[in-house]
Amino acid sequence: MGFKVCIFLLLLGCLLQVPERTMARDMKRASIVIQGASRIAETDENFVCATLDWWPHDKCNYDNCPWGYSSVINMDLSRPLLTKAIQAFKPLRIRIGGSLQDQVIYDVGNLQTPCHPFRKMNSGLFGFSKGCLHMKRWDELHSFLTKSGAIVTFGLNALHGRHKLRGNAWGGAWNHVNTQDFINYTVSNGYVIDSWEFGNELSGTGVGASVSAELYGKDVIVLRDIIDKMYKDSKLTKPLLVAPGGFYEQQWYTKLLEISGQDVVDVVTHHIYNLGSGNDPQLVKKILDPSYLSRIAETFKNVNKTIQEHGPWASPWVGESGGAYNSGGRRVSDTFIDSFWYLDQLGMSSKHNTKVYCRQTLVGGFYGLLEKGTFVPNPDYYSALLWHRLMGKGVLSVQTDGPPQLRVYAHCSKGREGVTLLLINLSNQSDFTVSVSNGVSVALNVESKHKKKSLLDTLKKPFSWIGNKASDGYLNREEYHLTPENGELRSKTMVLNGKPLKPTETGDIPSLEPVIRGVNSPVCVSSLSMSFIVLPSFDASACS
Repeated sequence: MGFKVCIFLLLLGCLLQVPERTMARDMKRASIVIQGASRIAETDENFVCATLDWWPHDKCNYDNCPWGYSSVINMDLSRPLLTKAIQAFKPLRIRIGGSLQDQVIYDVGNLQTPCHPFRKMNSGLFGFSKGCLHMKRWDELHSFLTKSGAIVTFGLNALHGRHKLRGNAWGGAWNHVNTQDFINYTVSNGYVIDSWEFGNELSGTGVGASVSAELYGKDVIVLRDIIDKMYKDSKLTKPLLVAPGGFYEQQWYTKLLEISGQDVVDVVTHHIYNLGSGNDPQLVKKILDPSYLSRIAETFKNVNKTIQEHGPWASPWVGESGGAYNSGGRRVSDTFIDSFWYLDQLGMSSKHNTKVYCRQTLVGGFYGLLEKGTFVPNPDYYSALLWHRLMGKGVLSVQTDGPPQLRVYAHCSKGREGVTLLLINLSNQSDFTVSVSNGVSVALNVESKHKKKSLLDTLKKPFSWIGNKASDGYLNREEYHLTPENGELRSKTMVLNGKPLKPTETGDIPSLEPVIRGVNSPVCVSSLSMSFIVLPSFDASACS
C-alpha cells in the first residue's frame, strides 16, 4: 500500500508541474541511467553555429520566395535586434557560405571582370550568374560581426577558373589569385577569421557541380600554403582550413584526406538535409517519427570513422543543416515542431564526436533562426540558445527503459559542475515521470544503526546520483520546459515554463529563466514537448 501511495504522489507531482498539460494524456514512468565516469565524445566549446547565405531576394522554391533581403550582400546590418540576437550567445559561431559560394568573386586586387550582383540566368549554376563581394560591404560585414562577438567561418569560391566538363563534373585548375588577394586584404586589415572553408557541396556527385577528390585534394594543399604565407608575419591567429562542405560519400572523403595529407585539412565538414524536400507533405510525420530521426546516426558514425582512419588530425563538423532542403518547409521549419528535429540533431551528432553544428540559416528561407525582415526569433532560435548556454563539451552515455518516443541526451553542464539532460518527448499520448541515476549503488555511511539519518542520507538511496557533491540542506535543480503556444505544434511562438518567448518592449532577447525544483521531486516531461534538466549535484567524475 505504501508503494502505491508513493507512486501516486510522484504522478500527482508531475500533474502539477507539467505546463499546459491536457488531462486526457497518459502518465508513464521511465528510468534513465547516466554513465558519468567517462565521456563518450566531446564537442567544441561553441558547438552551435548558424549560416549567413548568399541567396538574393528572387531565390524561389515551390512558388514561394522566402529569402527577402537576408543575404550576405543585402541584409540590413543596422537592425538592433539582429545584433542582440547574435550577442546573446556570447559568442555565436557564424559560417558565411551556401550554394552560391562558388560563384562569388571578390572585388580586390587585379580583378579582371566587372563586380556585379547575382542575377537570374538560366545557364548559370542554380539559375544565377556569378556575384561579387565589394570590399566596402566586406568591411561593413566584418565590423558588424565583430560588434556582435561572432566567431567567423568564411566559405571560399572553389570553382573560380574551372570549366564544366559533362554532367555536374567540373575540371581544370583552380584559379587561386582572387582568393589570395581577398585573404591578403582581410589579413592586412586585421580582420579576425576563425576558419576558411574551401567550396560548397562539390564533393562526390555534387549538387549543381562536382570536383574530383584528386583535384580537390591538390587544391586544399595550395590553399594551406596561401594561409600559411598570409599569416606567417601577422599577429592574428592562423585560421583553420575547413573542407569540403559537401554531402558525405565515403570513397570521395577518404581520397581527399589521403591526397591532401597530414595536417592540411583541419576540419572535415559534411551537410545534412535528412528530412527531404521543403514541400514534402510528410515533413511533420518524419519529424515525429523516432525511427526516421535515427537513420541519420549512421552518417555521423561513418564520417567520424573515416576521419579517424584516414585523417585523425582533423575534426568533424556539420557545416550546414537545414532539415528540409530548398529553403526549408513553409510553416514547419520556422515553427515549434522543427525543434524536435533540431534538438535531436544536436544531441545525436554530438554523440559521434561532431565538434560544431551549423544551422542553415541564421536568417533567410523558412529555416532561419530569425525571421527575415523583422529578425524576430523563431522557436529554433531559443532551442539553440538554451543548448549553447546549458550543454557543455563533455558528452555522456545514457541508457533508458523508456519507449523510442522519449529521446534522451546528457552532457556535462556548461560552466559549472554537474550534468544537464535533454529530454525530447515525441509521443502525443504520454507524459513521462522520469527517475535519474548514475548506475552506481551508493552505500550509506552509517556509523551507528541508531544514529538519526540526515536529509541527504535519506535522499541518497532513491536519488543515488546526488553522490558526494551535495550537502545537507534544500537541494535544487533547474528545469526548462519547452512547449508551443496554445498547444499548436506549428506555432511560431515557443513557450518556456508557461511563458511565451518574445522580444521585450525595448527590443531585447527575453531572459530564459528556469523553474526551480527540489531534488526529491519527480522529473516530468509532457507529451510533445522538450525539456532541459540541469542537475548541479550529479556525481559524474567525467565532468569534474
